[in-house]
Amino acid sequence: MSITHLKEGDQAPVFTGIDQDENTISLSDFAGKKLILFFYPKDDTPGCTKEACNLRDNYNYFIKKGYAILGVSPDKAKKHRKFIDKYEFQFPLIADTEKEIINNYGIWGPKKFMGKEIIGLHRTTFVIDENGVIEQIIAKVKTKDHADQIKEVMGLS
Repeated sequence: MSITHLKEGDQAPVFTGIDQDENTISLSDFAGKKLILFFYPKDDTPGCTKEACNLRDNYNYFIKKGYAILGVSPDKAKKHRKFIDKYEFQFPLIADTEKEIINNYGIWGPKKFMGKEIIGLHRTTFVIDENGVIEQIIAKVKTKDHADQIKEVMGLS
């Protein structure tokens, strides 16, 4: 169950953030391209690593289909750089330490983790079209099979 206020067909919230190399990245950088925008809780943790590595392993497929991939978490840029170097990700990761983008996408809030209720990021992926419109929202992310999940909801083969 997604907690976001956003729906498929909504205009994606505009954002600007910094990536692992402290370069500025904005939604407008992807105008005219399709974007897989995935939000994940923390670099180098088991589920987040599986998800990002699964997207890495399917990166060329998505590029050929006209999709860019961009990850966002509350981690710092330096931590993102280490995560990328360790696993050789081809896509940038935004350091949203102030949770501005995360809050604009409505995915920060109460959740269950290891039997306890905590406040945190709800792992969610938004597929955004060339015009900045949300085509799909995946709230129940399958970390090990996320690329197949995206292909399925987008009708890709």
